[in-house]
Amino acid sequence: MSASPIAATPEPPYYAVIFTSARTEGERGYGAMAEKMVQLAAQQPGFLGVESVRGTDGTGITVSYWDSERAIADWKQHAEHQVAQRLGREVWYADFALRVAKVERASRFTRREAATA
Repeated sequence: MSASPIAATPEPPYYAVIFTSARTEGERGYGAMAEKMVQLAAQQPGFLGVESVRGTDGTGITVSYWDSERAIADWKQHAEHQVAQRLGREVWYADFALRVAKVERASRFTRREAATA
């Protein structure tokens, strides 16, 4: 069985950065940069996990989880992430919203058959 697309997060509290976006037309290196950013974020202190989906209409939601607001701020200022942010504004996104939330409660359900398949 492949790894779950649902991030394995610790007991709250922790933080969620919710990035909702509408893409422009064309790939123009977006996929490679998105993959690189996930790999790079995973190496950052305080990173807990990520979940991401994109619809056929180009609308996407990525939620990254962090152990502190400091970790989020450090990731925002990371040099390679700054390049991706600039390219997002100039090339890849027609519209986006960024929200930061503190997770106070969380629960999870995993079907047994799925967990043992």
